[in-house]
Amino acid sequence: MRIIVWGINYAPEVTGIAPCNAGLCEYLQAAGDDVRMLTTFAYYPQWRKSAGDRGRLYRTDLVNGVTVHRCWHYVPARVTSLRRIWHEFTFGLTSALRALTLPRADVYVVVSPPLVLGAFAWLVTRLRRSRYVFHVQDLQPDAAAGLGMVKPGRFLRMLYRLERFAYRRAVLVSGISAGMMKAFARKGLPAAQTYYFPNWSHAAEPVAAPPGAGTRVRARHGVGEHDFVAFYSGNLGRKQGLEVLIETAALLAERPASVRPITLFVAGDGAARAELAAAVAARGLRNLLLRPLLDDADYRAMLATADLCLITQAAGTGQFFFPSKLLRVLEAGRPVLAVADADSELASAVTAGGFGRVLPPQNAAALAEELIRLAAAPEILAGWAARTSWVQVFAAPTVLGGYRRELEKLAAQKI
Repeated sequence: MRIIVWGINYAPEVTGIAPCNAGLCEYLQAAGDDVRMLTTFAYYPQWRKSAGDRGRLYRTDLVNGVTVHRCWHYVPARVTSLRRIWHEFTFGLTSALRALTLPRADVYVVVSPPLVLGAFAWLVTRLRRSRYVFHVQDLQPDAAAGLGMVKPGRFLRMLYRLERFAYRRAVLVSGISAGMMKAFARKGLPAAQTYYFPNWSHAAEPVAAPPGAGTRVRARHGVGEHDFVAFYSGNLGRKQGLEVLIETAALLAERPASVRPITLFVAGDGAARAELAAAVAARGLRNLLLRPLLDDADYRAMLATADLCLITQAAGTGQFFFPSKLLRVLEAGRPVLAVADADSELASAVTAGGFGRVLPPQNAAALAEELIRLAAAPEILAGWAARTSWVQVFAAPTVLGGYRRELEKLAAQKI
């Protein structure tokens, strides 16, 4: 098959959708397909391009055997709803023009967000007499409404019309969670036009760290050798609801030391980073360490030395996306403390797997109490860690192999 995967995020970005896009392209390439990636210059989660990429209109790279076509797009220094719309539209426009210069693909796999790519993909595939699959990583209009970023009204209705247009003209719409599949049905998509394509685990390549790496990474980042460490890594944005960690750290600072001092270690970047850093500084919180995204070696070492991993979501958003970071945490055999709505995809996974506990969003008191309890109860954490093998249901060969077979069937169909 000749396939173009079309999405705004790709390697060398290491968080969010980029690793999934890269993994899909590399799998298809290794399976013998002719694969190209149509994407941007790396910018996420810092929301900043590297100095060498600024002002570049187009470039073609070879990344792990995959041909990657990069296109200019606008990246705002400060992310607002209006600027984000322009950010996504500019990528849609420049990448659509680039797509028209590339060899025709049998199937275009279009990754959303951005939602606007659906309209550009429809135009390109009409002109090239091909078809596109719309792969949804985030129910963008629902999430924006849930966060209050977009108020009910004309603009939100326009987003839902754009979503409906993208879905109805795709030959197939795939989603990453059971909740998304139910949402597709509610939005009127027939089951035959949808496909469950979850993000996958690399369980055959478990996250590991050399002996002693945990001690070294603690010392390097100012973490006490005997501290109880709750580790968060990834995007620092509005959907993550990380404000609860500020309040939790403040409550923990007021409490007498438990069996072990408790440190919240937050590594990442994103639109909310400056605000979080200002709050940490203003409150003088020494038990919340805010660090940049860790390189792979330090990330593995911190996973190995952390007592548990935190995964947080803002209230009202958990039904619309699934945090792929959960899979890597489970690959490392780490227990999970989730902050999420009870009806979220994350809560469903934690409940089904039994590898952690779920607490409600915006309840710092409950989170502080739970951390104090767990710091004195290593047997609970050991029990959760023993159940992290649940991640094997998302093994890469099964998930990616099934999706490739679906693409083969679509590529064989006459237009």
